[in-house]
Amino acid sequence: MIKKEWREKGFVDEPIPQEIDLKLEIRRLCKEKNAVIMGHYYTRAEIQDVADFVGDSLALAQQAAKTRADIIVMCGVHFMAETNKILCPDKLVLLPDLNAGCSLADSCPAEELAKYKKEHPDYKVVAYVNTSAAVKALTDVVVTSSNARAVVDSFPKDEKIIFAPDKNLGNYLNAVTGRSMMLWNGGCHVHEEFSVEKIVELKRENPDAKVLAHPECKSGVLALADFVGSTAAILEFAQNDDCNLFIVATESGILHEMQKRCPNKRFIPVPPLSGGCACNECAYMRLNTLEKLYNCLKYEWPFVELDERMRECAKRPIERMLEISERMK
Repeated sequence: MIKKEWREKGFVDEPIPQEIDLKLEIRRLCKEKNAVIMGHYYTRAEIQDVADFVGDSLALAQQAAKTRADIIVMCGVHFMAETNKILCPDKLVLLPDLNAGCSLADSCPAEELAKYKKEHPDYKVVAYVNTSAAVKALTDVVVTSSNARAVVDSFPKDEKIIFAPDKNLGNYLNAVTGRSMMLWNGGCHVHEEFSVEKIVELKRENPDAKVLAHPECKSGVLALADFVGSTAAILEFAQNDDCNLFIVATESGILHEMQKRCPNKRFIPVPPLSGGCACNECAYMRLNTLEKLYNCLKYEWPFVELDERMRECAKRPIERMLEISERMK
């Protein structure tokens, strides 16, 4: 039985015997229960190492859409688990810690977007995947940072568009597509923290380094970048480029996969503007731990549930995104 106080915490936190090899036990439980573990690039290294699939939001959504597993464990944040449930209503979708939220998703409450839509009835709504299921249900199409430009370009040039919730990604898309989308005033607490000053300082210390930046960063940061792209695109660029030293302006969890794929290259994380730490981490992503993952699989809780009507409405814009992404290949 799961104790009431564990439920109230939002995760199962039963003490685990010290002699247990968590990684082996997690893999055993996956085999026993036909479960698959999805890990985002921004999670802890040990989570990425035990996951069946590691990727960005687009790749994980694509994997969820085609998995034959009975259980999906989403080691990421809440909106990602919701996306899995939207695409796989017949599967049990688990999230190791229900407190793993997203500042960007929180910046766009569904009721406020619904009101905004009513005020602009002739506008299409393009929503970033970093949104709640309730917000997705209000949109025409969902995007990730990997496919946002292609999705926006799929609309006629004169289409009136509201882009929510990330204003930085929206500004970047307006710049590269020549559009004038109306932008929701939201932002990611991690990417908002990167500063021009810190990057200039790192570049001065490492003049041969190339700067890689995520489009959720502010425009001043993007202006300093040698390459702007999603986490998956940044990873691919680092693999294929001749440069051996990179300054990376995105959540520092991606450096684990970068170093695995490029062991002879060096990656320097850009620290946040405030505080004395050497890298910029998402506190929500770090809520995923091996202990919580083990208990999550063992007890099959916490799980994500959605209202069926909302789920159906949210599914359509995600499927449209996936169809456009398939055409991009």
